[in-house]
Amino acid sequence: MIVKSEKRKVNSEKKEMMFFLKIALFTIHFSFFIILYSCGDSIKIDDSKVFRLNRYDGVSSLDPAFAKTQSNIWMTNQLFNGLVQLDNQLHVKPSIAKRWDISEDGKTYRFTLRKDVFFHKNKVFKSKETRKVIANDFVYSFNRLLDKQTASPGGWVLANVKDFKALNDTVFEINLKEAFPPFLGLLSMQYCAVVPKEAVVFYGSDFRSNPVGTGPFQFKIWEENVKLVLRKNPLYFEKDSKGESLPYLEAVAVTFLPDKHSEFLQLIQGNLDFISGLDPSYKDELISVSGELNTKYQGKLHLEKQSYLNTEYLCFYLDNENAVDKRLRQAINYGFDRRKVIQYLRNNIGTPATGGMIPDGLPSYFEKGYHYQPKKAKKLIEAYKKEEGSVPEIELTTTSDYLNICEYLQAELNKLGLKIQINVTPGSTLREGKANGKFPFFRVSWIADYPDGENYLSLFYSKNHAPNGPNYSHFKNAQFDQWYEAALKETSDLKRRILYQKMDSLMLSEAPIVPLYYDEVTVFINQKVQNFKSNPINLLNLKEVWKKK
Repeated sequence: MIVKSEKRKVNSEKKEMMFFLKIALFTIHFSFFIILYSCGDSIKIDDSKVFRLNRYDGVSSLDPAFAKTQSNIWMTNQLFNGLVQLDNQLHVKPSIAKRWDISEDGKTYRFTLRKDVFFHKNKVFKSKETRKVIANDFVYSFNRLLDKQTASPGGWVLANVKDFKALNDTVFEINLKEAFPPFLGLLSMQYCAVVPKEAVVFYGSDFRSNPVGTGPFQFKIWEENVKLVLRKNPLYFEKDSKGESLPYLEAVAVTFLPDKHSEFLQLIQGNLDFISGLDPSYKDELISVSGELNTKYQGKLHLEKQSYLNTEYLCFYLDNENAVDKRLRQAINYGFDRRKVIQYLRNNIGTPATGGMIPDGLPSYFEKGYHYQPKKAKKLIEAYKKEEGSVPEIELTTTSDYLNICEYLQAELNKLGLKIQINVTPGSTLREGKANGKFPFFRVSWIADYPDGENYLSLFYSKNHAPNGPNYSHFKNAQFDQWYEAALKETSDLKRRILYQKMDSLMLSEAPIVPLYYDEVTVFINQKVQNFKSNPINLLNLKEVWKKK
């Protein structure tokens, strides 16, 4: 036993030494590449003008047509613009379109474009190095998004579009098949950003790593999985309230250290300007039980929290003869205390999901969901056992990030006579399995693509069955579908919200999912960073950020 103990101690010390060596090398490399690209431009960049962040999950493309993951969305949001954009309260605001008109029937949208928007300087524009954005650029960009050869995961955004055209250089018109009130919100997504045909044709598939947009920052260097550097766009068209040109920063420097705890250490050492999210590896170090920043970091970091349009849930796959029985699905929903999940496992970050799928940050939130009722859960389990003879063990598939929550649920349900077996798998395996119906019960999260309840309810529409849509449960209900289709055509906000709540209520009664919690955006920011503003979709916006020296 002594030999084994010493061996474990030596191994632990080796791992610790390797961990800190990796951090030291990362810090040296991080500082080096800032100097390197500064020298490449023959100028010295003031560190107070550089915003530093890490993306542990990497970036797969800088092409807005492939802005599916948060990392890709964050980066393309710095490089590109669309017709409209969302402010921090999720209101639709002008971007390249300075105004728009909507027909009385809600099917025709006519956008008037600004005349002072230019693409980033690039050799594809030859002698002029750049050119002005015109309406035909949106015609090209939308056609490219719909082109099957592009294979963009964002083509669905334009599924309800009948046609679009440039009426002249400054007027772009879109005609819908059916009225859809949230359509402007859809257009704010990065998929709908404008791209220049010259650059796409010239770079071909390499446009993903040679992006040319109109955004506040322009592409400089990308060494995949190592570093990404964006520089200030001197031609950017937006100005602040005082008429000063944006952005204030000179550069954005991104690293790709894959370990979240290492990312946290870089933040507290001052090598990163912010991190987003709360990982179990540093949760208790940064956050108190009450959900506040621990006193040791006050004065060094700033914590910003707000409601996040992200619902974390567990999902049952129903399109199988061995699908989990409805009574057991309901028993699981009643059988654990969501308040304790938030209080003890999340340090009071988030809200217990005692409502429906639509989070409480949206006006169509349906509050009459599942609450902790162990007696009711046990009664459902016993009724099933009496009829079927025995209760099957249910396998729950998750990633390591959510293991603590799943283990809590496992322990609570075991007390009621329902056994849960936990299967921990890599994120890539879980994503593939949930899309192809390989797992009977699995963890999922859904972050809103646009701020409307329909975005969440689309997960239960029968025509959206995965892998061709986001309905991972393969839930199917004729009444739900009827209400969903009616809501798409409803122009009254009030009537649409009522339909949303009826759909959420119906879905909950059938229990294809187990809502866990509605997340909060948690951002830890270096005190030098000024004017950083988070938002309910956790979209990184650095246009008006600046740093103290």
